[in-house]
Amino acid sequence: MASGPPSHASTIIEEPRVERRAGKEGDADLEDPDNDETILVEFSENDPLNPMTWSGLYRWYVTMVGGVLVLNATFASSAPSGVIPQMMEQFGMGTEVATLTISLFTAGYCIGPILWGPLSEQFGRRPIFIVTFFVYTGFQVGCALSKNTASILVFRFLGGAFAAAPLTNSGALLGDIWDARTRGRAMVIFAVTPFAGPALGPTVAGWIATAGVTWRWLFWVLTIFAGVCFLAILFTLPETYAPTILASKARKLRNDTGDKRYRAKSEIDEVSFAQLVQNVVAKPFKILFAEPMLIVVTLYTSFLSGCLYLLFEAYPIVFSEGHHMDAGVSGLMFLPIFIGGVLGVLIYLVFFEPRYEKLVELHAPEPVPAESRLEMTMLGAPLFAISFFWFGWTSYPSISYWSPMLAGGMMGLGIFCIFLSLFNYVIDTYLFVAASALASLTVFRSLFSGAFPLFARQMFDAMNPRWASTLLGFVAILLMPTPFVFRKYGPYLRSKSKYVPVLVKPAMPAMTEA
Repeated sequence: MASGPPSHASTIIEEPRVERRAGKEGDADLEDPDNDETILVEFSENDPLNPMTWSGLYRWYVTMVGGVLVLNATFASSAPSGVIPQMMEQFGMGTEVATLTISLFTAGYCIGPILWGPLSEQFGRRPIFIVTFFVYTGFQVGCALSKNTASILVFRFLGGAFAAAPLTNSGALLGDIWDARTRGRAMVIFAVTPFAGPALGPTVAGWIATAGVTWRWLFWVLTIFAGVCFLAILFTLPETYAPTILASKARKLRNDTGDKRYRAKSEIDEVSFAQLVQNVVAKPFKILFAEPMLIVVTLYTSFLSGCLYLLFEAYPIVFSEGHHMDAGVSGLMFLPIFIGGVLGVLIYLVFFEPRYEKLVELHAPEPVPAESRLEMTMLGAPLFAISFFWFGWTSYPSISYWSPMLAGGMMGLGIFCIFLSLFNYVIDTYLFVAASALASLTVFRSLFSGAFPLFARQMFDAMNPRWASTLLGFVAILLMPTPFVFRKYGPYLRSKSKYVPVLVKPAMPAMTEA
């Protein structure tokens, strides 16, 4: 069976390959002055250092850790929504300023991925996870101890910037340890957490708000969650990025043998400081604006994220004000969104994953075209659009709250299908620069996530929930053709891209062939 497009870790060699390379300036510490041959260090067959050869159980553990890190970051983004009234009372905040506790955290996401994605490709995944989560935990403590509005807003923004690391790097981590054939199941974890966290945050915060304890307890809970994740990273999460692992292997060989010719490819392809800065800051945007497919995926997922965070303002209007629910019960209204995502997981595992396995067999020995990942978006796009009309036109106080609440379940299912499908599509398409591609995507998703709550209440108050939801539903309809267009023209667009690592056959089998 084909294993799909090769990843960084998929080059398998029995013994280190020797390449004759001319020495270059600055290589004196790594080159033997009496011999200009370089021994290129790569993975041998069944090399235990190769993340692709780790046991399935261990790779699933690493996958779960990566998923929990994303859940942590997204849970923290929405959690303050349940205690905003308490913070407004203590600090004298207005509604718009109080909403900034959510918007500034997601605004921090915009800065984080610009750094953490490309830096992980320079220094490895593990160091970035360790540093960012250590600092992020500290900022959670700062929020819990804040004495005024300014301090809590600053700590929320900075916390979001450091919490953003897993939003890009956890997805890239999956590309490090799973091949294209097996990555789909692992991506389920990564796809469900970006909206499971925001859906669960208000639920927990709502019950803290009604438990008779101070709002600071919410941030102590977030601190404990972040601290546990930091310890899990520090003691259990290995390095998964193949170039970093090979560089470490080469250094060990040089130290053990005294032979300075052992070098990893990443050491040979050294970059100047200016190039490093360009890679870190400009690379995600350079990829984004050069890739029409990535631009469209970014706009689509950004709209989804914005709509999800908009609900933190819309739901209180419908359920707290319209149906007179307290914060605890109102927070429960977000649970169907999460349940819809869980239903999406089951649909994927029962239907779409077996179909993908058949496509692997059908295309062997060629890799499966990335467009095969788009089928779930074809299902999720109409569900997402319909859910807004359902939610909006059953939001009257005279109609049972069960109806708009269940509309959230359809919305969660639609969001999950679109996220999982498009994340897989991006990783399969831009495998070698997946972290940077996801970084650019995350920046704009975060902009929309932070901006939508700022105008949500004004829009829902001015237009009422019916017509505000209708407007969002029509925008979702305009985006619905995206997967169908990509399915037809995606192979051609990928063939013109300089960032696609492997050219695949331009033909897609008919859906009935699987």
